[in-house]
Amino acid sequence: MTTMTAAERRREAKAAFDSYMDACPTHDVLAVLGNKWTSVVVFQLTQGSRRYADLARALPGVSAKMLTQTLRSLERDGFVARSVTPSVPVQVEYTLTLLGERLVPLLASVRHFAEHNIAEIRTAREHYDATATD
Repeated sequence: MTTMTAAERRREAKAAFDSYMDACPTHDVLAVLGNKWTSVVVFQLTQGSRRYADLARALPGVSAKMLTQTLRSLERDGFVARSVTPSVPVQVEYTLTLLGERLVPLLASVRHFAEHNIAEIRTAREHYDATATD
């Protein structure tokens, strides 16, 4: 019987943890929700179908690349549907799917929590930063 070194045990534990995290549904969904632009795009789409240009105008802080990546990610995960109208120029609209609509109350709860607790969070950060030692 061979014994493992501490480093080998850590590597083995890390591999097991990484496998667990890869399969964890909560971790998977939080990765989507953690995207900087996900919630604002979803909230824009609660107002109904929107064309790409309308979303870009409503979100002036997002680059075209990031808006495209966010919409593709939301489409890939089933939160957003993309429809193309063949015309000149081609019109593309984005709409929340039923799954996307079910996401809205969760995001609204996070928004509510943030709006009602941000002062306390910022105070805690300031206290921590003022007293933390490296």
